[in-house]
Amino acid sequence: MVDIPCYTGARPVQREKGAWGGRVVTMLAAQPLTFCFLDGSLKQFQLKRSTFPRRNHCRRRSLNPKDIKPTYGCNKQCCGAMFMASLGQNSGNNMQRKREVVEHVCLLKAKEDLSDEEEKDMLDYLYTSQYLMGGIVAISLGQTSDQNSNNYTHAVYMRFQRKQDLAKFYENPSYLQLLKEHVDPYCHELMYVDFSSEVQDDILPIFRKGEEFNYGLEFVLLIAFRESALSGQVEDALASLTKLVTEFQTLIVQSTQGCNFNPTSKEYTHGVVIRFRSVEALQMFLDSSEYKDMWKSKFQPIIRRTLSIHFVVDPVGTQLM
Repeated sequence: MVDIPCYTGARPVQREKGAWGGRVVTMLAAQPLTFCFLDGSLKQFQLKRSTFPRRNHCRRRSLNPKDIKPTYGCNKQCCGAMFMASLGQNSGNNMQRKREVVEHVCLLKAKEDLSDEEEKDMLDYLYTSQYLMGGIVAISLGQTSDQNSNNYTHAVYMRFQRKQDLAKFYENPSYLQLLKEHVDPYCHELMYVDFSSEVQDDILPIFRKGEEFNYGLEFVLLIAFRESALSGQVEDALASLTKLVTEFQTLIVQSTQGCNFNPTSKEYTHGVVIRFRSVEALQMFLDSSEYKDMWKSKFQPIIRRTLSIHFVVDPVGTQLM
């Protein structure tokens, strides 16, 4: 069995109360899911009829790591870098092939009087958007676990296969209605950052599913490089971060980075998303002398500002045969 999300080839047929009191969405298989890889091979999966929990509602807070006050130009060679921790079932050839993906980050500022029930409703509807709209291949979201200078309270991360899928998502009437009815009433500000990157061309890393993605912590870093920074300096800084991530693969599951192309948030030039294995793993990474030295020598001289947030990932999902 392969554990991947069902974002296409299925249709929601019913919403009902689950035995535990949470809403669930019942899905019926329509057609087998077929995935085409860069080498031309096809793999097909049949979706079982199953019931998807909307999300795990356990509210967990991580330890507050020390604030990184990295006050955090663009060369195509430095954008779209990736790192994927080795998975036992992946072959050596798969490790060499890359697949381009589009990363989408939405940061939200919730109203101060937001109740637990309102928060659950908002996050529930955002999470189940992956089952109701095409193009979303991975999603995680939650309440931010650290204080940040911009006072963002929640974050949503999504992955799309192509920029066209992301564009359709922004214009999707269902998404616009979701925002109007279940997000805007509870939040007074949203910020979007989008960037292209590459991941290993295999099912698990593309869809961010499997044992290593079931738990952990999502770390989002937004960077604004100075306009005066040379492209070579930016490329070198980002390459240094990628290299450091590979040296900490016992702490990190996957990392992507790229140039922000969302026209509504041009105050940040680049985005980075790192899935850590735990809160402690993030703390160890930020406290390491290697990270501190890299940041001081490569990033601090050429950055204008940064914003970093993280949130704990709750275990969710189902299986395909």
